[in-house]
Amino acid sequence: MNLSLTLRHSAEAFPTVTAIHFQGTDISYAQLEGAVDAFAAGLTQLGLRQGSKVAILLGNCPQFVIAYYAIARIGAVSVPINPLYTPGELQFILQDAGVEAVVAVAPMAPMFQMMRPTLPDLQQVILVGGAGEGALEFSQVAGNPAELPAVTIDENDLAVVLYTSGTTGKPKGAMLSHRNLVSNAYQAGTFLGIEQTDRVITVLPMFHVFCMTVCLNAPISRGATLIVFPKFSPTETANVAREAQATIFAGVPTMFNFLVQHPECKREDLQSLRIAISGGSAMPVAVMQAFEQKYGVQVNEGYGLSEASPVVCFNPIDAVRKPGTIGLAIIDVEVRLMGEDGQERGVGEIGELICRGPNVMRGYLNRPEETAVTLRDGWLYTGDLATVDEDGYYTIVDRKKDMIIVGGFNVYPREVEEVLFKHPNVAEAAVVGLPDAEYGEKVRAYVALKQADASSTDDLKAYCKEQLASYKVPEEVVILDELPKNTTGKILRRELKNLETTKTVQQ
Repeated sequence: MNLSLTLRHSAEAFPTVTAIHFQGTDISYAQLEGAVDAFAAGLTQLGLRQGSKVAILLGNCPQFVIAYYAIARIGAVSVPINPLYTPGELQFILQDAGVEAVVAVAPMAPMFQMMRPTLPDLQQVILVGGAGEGALEFSQVAGNPAELPAVTIDENDLAVVLYTSGTTGKPKGAMLSHRNLVSNAYQAGTFLGIEQTDRVITVLPMFHVFCMTVCLNAPISRGATLIVFPKFSPTETANVAREAQATIFAGVPTMFNFLVQHPECKREDLQSLRIAISGGSAMPVAVMQAFEQKYGVQVNEGYGLSEASPVVCFNPIDAVRKPGTIGLAIIDVEVRLMGEDGQERGVGEIGELICRGPNVMRGYLNRPEETAVTLRDGWLYTGDLATVDEDGYYTIVDRKKDMIIVGGFNVYPREVEEVLFKHPNVAEAAVVGLPDAEYGEKVRAYVALKQADASSTDDLKAYCKEQLASYKVPEEVVILDELPKNTTGKILRRELKNLETTKTVQQ
């Protein structure tokens, strides 16, 4: 299993098929393969070798795909990073990973120039869209024809170090091997039935593992076409999907919510879709139902995490789908639910979801102690609480660390959020627990409204009281214009907990 060979095999089988459609330009598989070879040869001329760490700080563009597969081709290691990270966040990752080269957008050149004295391993800066002091332009690296040295890559060799979002502290680098990534691309592609004729909307960030497997590795390995967007816009996504006759759309719940609410997006825009996939965070059932009603396209929800490359479960495409669940364990992946006492939990019982399979990471870079906590006896402990039904369908209850304990009773934020999303005037909702002197913790809900003056906090509390036990009802409701999110659209609970809310809480 070799990540770069999946592209080579597709180029040999489908040389004239469009691999990437980007802003009106088509790149065939043969052209993409040639560009990857040229860039890989250029990297070796710069002194990069097997095992070298190369950071990719790009938005969605053909250069990301070229760099990603070229780095794999020479046996080096990709470190994909969000280019919107602050200098402090970026510096930590570059130091922690021991990055020797970066491939980045041109406006970041001054930042690297400033950081270089603190990054002794950094030797090369390669820029897309311009050159800078002490930096090369992307086309320069790929523009000098040279013979590509032969490299023997073992399937267990490191291919990608993917840093987690750091919700529990400093980000950790999940070490993913060629076997991890190729096997998960095969598992996801088979489960979703991806074929050469598919046209995949690639609007999730390529530096995020969800996109990397479902919208990049899996389609590339099957000769499908990537319809690449530099960023998400509901209208742009709908328009291009209609024009390109897209067949697969993968997004996070926030994207589905925007497509539901935007008045210019019409049912006919997405009529060519055969699959709509949601992941990244839990999909509120109310949003799923609204999307399906508006567009007539079924949404299949899945579950994964960076440490599992990422896909673990999916609702099947050609069998029973159960809305609100994350579906069944995918091919070659085992899933169990484990209690705090180390005993497996059964049907209807809550336990921590653990999994094992060829997609599970090698461990965390430079963190043996945290690796030992997360990987035990070959099993990956995800930190997510779930239940399983008699048919083997799993439902995420909540993050283990997000659970709220009110007076000794467990409150799962997702349960409260599901109720809030059913309210006709709620556009977004998130629930967190905060310290409380009397009950230990209290429930606070954050919401964004569809019509600002149409609902009060008292209205929302009364609505929750009708459907929830008293200890689950939010003691406080905070109305915001918009909830904070990361670049994939996932709501940031930690930022919500830190918000100054004195002026925004309606009394």
